Amino acid sequence: MHYFKYKGKRFHAEGVAVEKIAEEVGTPVFIYSKKTLVRHYNAYDKAFKSTPHLICYSVKANSNLAVLKTFDELGSGFDIVSAGELARVIKAGGDTSKVVFSGVGKRDDEIEFAIKKNILMFNVESPQELRAVDRIAGRLKRKAGVAIRVNPDVNPKTHPYISTGLKKNKFGIEMGAAIEEYVYAKGNLKNIDLMGVDCHIGSQITQIMPFTAAISKTKKLIGTLRKEGIDIKYLNMGGGLGITYKDEVPPHPAKYGEAVIKNTKDLGVTLIFEPGRSMVGNAGILATSVTYTKKGSTKNFTITDAGMNDLPRPSLYGSYHGIVPVRLAGGKGKPEMVQGDVVGPICESGDFLGQDLKIEATAPGGLLAVMSAGAYCFTMSSNYNSRPRAAEVMVDGKDYYVVRKREKIADLMRGESMPQGLFKK
Repeated sequence: MHYFKYKGKRFHAEGVAVEKIAEEVGTPVFIYSKKTLVRHYNAYDKAFKSTPHLICYSVKANSNLAVLKTFDELGSGFDIVSAGELARVIKAGGDTSKVVFSGVGKRDDEIEFAIKKNILMFNVESPQELRAVDRIAGRLKRKAGVAIRVNPDVNPKTHPYISTGLKKNKFGIEMGAAIEEYVYAKGNLKNIDLMGVDCHIGSQITQIMPFTAAISKTKKLIGTLRKEGIDIKYLNMGGGLGITYKDEVPPHPAKYGEAVIKNTKDLGVTLIFEPGRSMVGNAGILATSVTYTKKGSTKNFTITDAGMNDLPRPSLYGSYHGIVPVRLAGGKGKPEMVQGDVVGPICESGDFLGQDLKIEATAPGGLLAVMSAGAYCFTMSSNYNSRPRAAEVMVDGKDYYVVRKREKIADLMRGESMPQGLFKK
């Protein structure tokens, strides 16, 4: 699953002690394992080797250039949701002809940028967007590849904030309306190339059944479209396969692949997948220093230098992240355990990394590792409370590299000004 483990009493990322990185780079610091990234990509690629497929890593999960470059070197395409993410893919050397552009709110300038960079296709999410892509492509005298994102009304059985395939969700177009849009586009939108169907139903899904249910509905849609003379070449299954944060047991990509191939083998399409969390989630940790410990009348607190601005998932979703000491206690007796919350320095009661945890007691100056911090952690981090964002490091065997420098306080005010006209001299 990943390459973070204890060697003796010291926690390691591959062949490097986490203590060493923390001492030399400082904390908080995100640490990624390249070996884990490679392993996870190859697991997907192997799972679908028997059928035409394209893996498009979902950039929003972790957009660090070194992460993108790692996947690019393995042959990955990319799923993007903004012009900024496309710029990152280009900077990392990614092949834009293997890029799909998702998201419900693409601006005209983003659509134009993507067309000029020759991306594979847009995952279109509304009738107005479909017409916008046609209009902009026409102005550029180009044809834009399109897959309409259909909403199959399938319950992915995940957190409501990361469910995307139900009628009440903002994503995609319901099946009946999607057929009307395909037919309209075929007859009227001359700057659109109807290449595929997109069906992404959510994230952190731990069962295969929601995927197969979505495929069943999508197959009928593709059959209907082909009867209308619309040649569908790609079926985009999206991402969504979950990871183990605590006690979840998601299916392995091999089992997922087996089910998908079985249910799509007669379609004659190239499959596209957009894995994000399952590629990077367990490939990263957040190392943080303990600043203080505090015993309350009803709860104990371990206070760290990382907070909700660094790793917002627990505060945002109530998500669980395992937290372990970077150095295990010495001596022959049992280590002292503490029951309570691991919290940060942010001025919010909702600022916590974990609640009601039983962990080995760590004194001020000690280090903790927050597990499963590779996805939707740094990319969702902020400068709330005017705190510089953390450094990022990638480990490769016995070596490590700083792949993002820690922000400085001066960086927080870059771009701000106090124009003289606003204030008295």
